[in-house]
Amino acid sequence: MGVKFSSYRTDDIDTNLKKMQIRPLDVMVTGVTGAGKSTTLNAFFQKTVAKVGDGVDPETMELDAYELNDFFRVWDTPGLGDGVEIDQIHKKKMIDLLYKTYTSDGKTYGFIDMVIIIVEGANRDMGTTYTLLNEVIVPNIQKDRILVVINQADVAMKGRHWNTNIQSPDSQLISFLEEQALSIQNRVREATGINILKPVYYSAEYGWNVQAVFDFIIDCMPKKRRILMK
Repeated sequence: MGVKFSSYRTDDIDTNLKKMQIRPLDVMVTGVTGAGKSTTLNAFFQKTVAKVGDGVDPETMELDAYELNDFFRVWDTPGLGDGVEIDQIHKKKMIDLLYKTYTSDGKTYGFIDMVIIIVEGANRDMGTTYTLLNEVIVPNIQKDRILVVINQADVAMKGRHWNTNIQSPDSQLISFLEEQALSIQNRVREATGINILKPVYYSAEYGWNVQAVFDFIIDCMPKKRRILMK
């Protein structure tokens, strides 16, 4: 992977941050357990910053912040889908983070600027993703600050049509991923009532299309500080 994200499009990010009069951009990353949040963060940082769980026990039980550079900070959150009681604890942690504030010029603003929701390519647990959206994200942050991305493109068709020699999809898998992105966009609208932008798909494990995810975030940066939801 030729792009170094710590220095990628920093001028674009900085220009937007100056409009917002903040620094850095604070991005909350969430999703169901197993969607690949930690792998995604490691792909951004191009080194291991978040421990990846190979078993059933989720690795991210707390909120961890990682600074990519002076302009971009991500917050790794616990995934949902680990049982009712644990999920309730995790929901509260995420909602508390969404209501974390700072004060500037006598006004109070939300600390988190954007939320990235990671969906796993095999689409095994969309119900929990809808719960995450409906109960945690949508009521507590403006919808234009919510992005959905689809990880694990390499196993979206159970490993078929993924070229392991160059670690990228063939045209058939690309078509499938395009259809899946549109399907998730429609299903999220039906389940939550919000219109999200068409999700970007990628494989964090193999570094495929991660640059497109990063572009997606930068291109969708808000222009103003975040007012808290009432």
